Amino acid sequence: MEQTNKKYSLTARVFIGMIAGILTGFFLQLLFDDSGDFTFSLLGLEFSTYGFFVEGIFNIIGQIFIASLRMLVVPLVLVSLICGTSNLSDPSQLGRLGGKSIGLYVVTTAIAITIAISMALIVSPGDGVELSADTTFTANDAPSLPQVIINMFPTNPISAMADGNMLQIIVFALLFGIAMSMAGKAGERLSVIMNDLNEVIMKLVTILMNLAPIGVFALMAKLFSTIGFDTILALFKYFFLVLAVLAIHAMVVYPLLLKALTGLNPAMLLRKMRETALFAFSTSSSSATLPVTLETARNKLGVHNSVSSFTIPLGSTINMDGTAIMQGVATVFIAQVFSVDLTISDYLMVILTATLASIGTAGVPGVGLIMLAMVLQQVGLPVEGIALIIGVDRLLDMTRTAVNVTGDCTVACIVAKSENKLAEEVFNNPDADNDNEEIDMKSYHKLGND
Repeated sequence: MEQTNKKYSLTARVFIGMIAGILTGFFLQLLFDDSGDFTFSLLGLEFSTYGFFVEGIFNIIGQIFIASLRMLVVPLVLVSLICGTSNLSDPSQLGRLGGKSIGLYVVTTAIAITIAISMALIVSPGDGVELSADTTFTANDAPSLPQVIINMFPTNPISAMADGNMLQIIVFALLFGIAMSMAGKAGERLSVIMNDLNEVIMKLVTILMNLAPIGVFALMAKLFSTIGFDTILALFKYFFLVLAVLAIHAMVVYPLLLKALTGLNPAMLLRKMRETALFAFSTSSSSATLPVTLETARNKLGVHNSVSSFTIPLGSTINMDGTAIMQGVATVFIAQVFSVDLTISDYLMVILTATLASIGTAGVPGVGLIMLAMVLQQVGLPVEGIALIIGVDRLLDMTRTAVNVTGDCTVACIVAKSENKLAEEVFNNPDADNDNEEIDMKSYHKLGND
């Protein structure tokens, strides 16, 4: 009888790794409480069993996985954007791409926080909640919008790449790509090299994606072995309301926008975003997920490189839909906990402030909490209230990152369709690029021995 070897898809393997990690984390948390942990000696060193797994093995593997993804972000964005810009036949297309992309990102952010505030007012997550902040929260000052615009232009491109300053990298890559397109034969020769380099980097992304199930397992095991579920129970209504609004935005708002503006099938987009969303959920970082998001937009959704290389990196920097949802619910929650009545004009100010802040604080570390602090200060709520929700923000951050990358790809598809830069046969093909995302290391080993 012939035996068939069933091979799971990469998405299935990543999902299995995530579930296994979550269950492992639960098991470790239940098995090793304060009294149940024990130590052992290894190479003359004393180790805690719990610490050996959580802070040792899982932490090391997870951080290496995150570092490997971050390693690709700068070269991928730089090379991809230079290639896309240099291949533009019409330089004025850059202005259109920028206007459409930023406009759509701002609109979706405004919609997100409007839905969040509306749902929070209906559910009232802060009513009857009596919490005291055990810690104080001091918000960092956000730079002014003019200063952000000035800081977009690098004085030292190499320093910008070393620091991972995405806006400065985008500006430099755009200028370099335009210069290449105007440099004649020299630009054409360099374009061939850059396109080859882009292909090699994308293959490196594929290699790392095939190692993702291990990295995702380690990240989930570490997180769920340390997370305090008593905090989630105390903030039950707030926690699940934010999750519900995030789900509505990803499963309703984005599909409606895609269908209305392009006529494309939203179900196909959501189906092809599963893998990227799992990456985003596991890493809790749009920046770290950027290589996977770009690969999905280009090879699975059919977005041309000239559009995806600009729209996706820009979205990972300024698209804050998930954060805006958190801000809307958190503002209502904190106002109710502290018994502060907000007026309609206050809520309108929250919507305006959060929408503008999504661009005004782009690229700033800890941007989500900085934006929330700005919003609270704008309507006279105590910034210390942020300390109440920090306990559950890690899990919510993972979910809103998955929403953000879905928004990035949705906007990329809309912009590409409007510019006739979307390969619809790729978008409509459910198996697009599935073969290319698998790496057979055995064949490479055999090739090296021939």
